[in-house]
Amino acid sequence: MAKRAGSISIGAAILFATCGLGNSAMAQIAALATGPEPALGDPMPERIVTLGHGVTVSTDIPFSTIPGYRPITLDLYRPAKAGQSLPLIIYVHGGGWMAGHTRQSGAFSDFTAVLADLSARGYVVASLEYRLSGEAPFPAAIDDVRSAIRFLKANAGRYGIDAGHVAIWGGSAGGQLSALAALDCGHEPTGADKNNAGQSDCVQAAVGWYGVYDFATMPQSAIPRAENQYLDCVKATCPADRIAAASPAAHVDAKDPPMLLIHGTDDQTVPVTQSRELAAKLEAAKVPVTLEIIPKVGHSWIGVDAAATRAASLHALDLTFRFFDAQLKGGR
Repeated sequence: MAKRAGSISIGAAILFATCGLGNSAMAQIAALATGPEPALGDPMPERIVTLGHGVTVSTDIPFSTIPGYRPITLDLYRPAKAGQSLPLIIYVHGGGWMAGHTRQSGAFSDFTAVLADLSARGYVVASLEYRLSGEAPFPAAIDDVRSAIRFLKANAGRYGIDAGHVAIWGGSAGGQLSALAALDCGHEPTGADKNNAGQSDCVQAAVGWYGVYDFATMPQSAIPRAENQYLDCVKATCPADRIAAASPAAHVDAKDPPMLLIHGTDDQTVPVTQSRELAAKLEAAKVPVTLEIIPKVGHSWIGVDAAATRAASLHALDLTFRFFDAQLKGGR
C-alpha cells in the first residue's frame, strides 16, 4: 500500500533525526534507557546538603503522591555519624494554611540552621510540606501530615529513625496541624493516598507555638479569610462537626501525649486564650502539659524591637529543645 504524502515511518524519522550525528553522539542516544510503560518516578539522585555541625539534609523527599496534586515533600536532617536509631521530630510550618514552606518560621532568618542545630543534638528532623488551602481545604493538610508520619515510620530503617520516639512541632497554622495530629491519631489513611496503611500516625509528644486550637472560640475578626478558606466555609455558618473535626481542643482525652504550648500575651493574630483553653482541657484530662506565656510579644514572637523579638524567639526555642530532650531521650 502506498504511503500518504508527507508521512514517514518511525524508523525513517529516527534516521533523519540522527543524520549528521557522529558515532559517539549516536552511541550516547542509543544508551538511553526506556521501559515498556510511561516512567512516572523521579530519577534524580537524592539531593543531600551538608550544613553546620556536619548535619546532612536530604531535600525534597516525596512522601505523598496523589493524582491531581503536586508531589508533597519533606526535608530530612540527620546528624553526622549517628551510629544508632534516633528519635524523630517533625516540624510543620505556618502561614495561615495558605502560604509558608519547610524552611521558614517566625523571625528566624535561617530556619534551616535552627533545624540543623536541633538535629545535631541527636535527632532526625523532618520539615514537611502539605497541601495549602488554595489547593485543597480541610482535611487535606492534616491528611498530608498523617501521611508524613506513616511514611517516616515505614522508612525508619532507611533513615535511622527510632519509630517509638516521635514528636511533632509547629507554629501558627502548623501549631494547629501539629496539635491535631497529636490529639486525634489512630486513623487509617483517607482519600487517594493509601500508602503505609500499616503504620500508626500517633506521636509521643507535641509542641505548639501560637496555634489555633479551637475554631469555635476564635474571634470572628481575627483571621477570617484564612479560616474560611481552610475550613471551606464561612465559619459563622460552618457545620459544627466540621469545626470540631478541625479543632485540636475537641479531641482531648486521657490518652493524649505530653504537650508544650507557648504563646505571646500580645498576639493579635491568634489570641493567647487559644493556648490557655487547650492547656486547661489537657489538665482536666490529666494529660501532662506545660504552658508558657511570653509577655509583651505577639505572633511569631514579634516584640517592640529587634532585641525583644530575638529574646522571645530564643526563649521559645530553648524551652522547645529542652522539652524534646525530656520527652524523647528519657530512658533511652
